Amino acid sequence: MHKFLHKFFLALILLSAPVSTGALAHSGSEQEEKACTRDVQRFCRKLMDQGDFTILACLKENRPKLSAACRDVLVSHGQ
Repeated sequence: MHKFLHKFFLALILLSAPVSTGALAHSGSEQEEKACTRDVQRFCRKLMDQGDFTILACLKENRPKLSAACRDVLVSHGQ
């Protein structure tokens, strides 16, 4: 499951507002991944095999229930 979440957060970073290559390299994605791992498992577990966009939509749909750290990750990437 860790590998999937890493792939998801890489996609989130790439889909976010335009960022320079330097900013992408220093994105802090491991910390961001940790911030949302529990929320993904809690609210979106049954959708894990349906792709990154589905997981992102699930997180956005459950935004009021997400941890503050995960909400901050979404906001920081323009979601």
